Amino acid sequence: MSIPKDNISAVILAGGRGSRFGGADKGLIKLLNKPLIEYVINNIKPQVNNIMISANRNIEAYQKYGYEVYADDMNDFAGPLAGILKALQQVQSEWLVTVPADGPFIPTNLIHLLVENDNENIIKDKLIVIPHDGEHLQPTFALLHKSLLPSLLDFLNKGERKTRVWMLQQPHLIVDFSKQADAFININSSDDLALAEKHLNKVMS
Repeated sequence: MSIPKDNISAVILAGGRGSRFGGADKGLIKLLNKPLIEYVINNIKPQVNNIMISANRNIEAYQKYGYEVYADDMNDFAGPLAGILKALQQVQSEWLVTVPADGPFIPTNLIHLLVENDNENIIKDKLIVIPHDGEHLQPTFALLHKSLLPSLLDFLNKGERKTRVWMLQQPHLIVDFSKQADAFININSSDDLALAEKHLNKVMS
């Protein structure tokens, strides 16, 4: 089962505190002189009909990319789910793919890998598709159906915050991405940034 590109939007999750990176706004941190979010935009743009950015600060810096920027309605940095909630409230497409702003190596065929593999009718009766890198689930790279909005709103209103917990409560499918594990490299520290630079140089060489 395939999903038409016109029926998929993306939200880039850039609303975190960056607490493990000294409070830096990670989407704007530069990797080889280019902000991380630009890598994300370049890789996800060809795969979707529309892009939104979830951000809670530096709004003008993100708006310069020409996409709608939405702040969380929850004012306590409630995590990725708060950004996903806002995106589900705004999305016009039937499906929403989520990607983190600090994940510069998102596959240029992420959605294809999520919904078009060896399993026919992969998303039949499923509302979330989540990649697994061989060691861990990667819930911030998921594909969600817009009908999940009431469930997510209820979850957050109960004070819950854990992305993985909520997603696994929904009708879901887990897809093996162990052969693309490098796709989920994200930047949480200066050491991670140095490793990402080495990885990018290797890819480009």
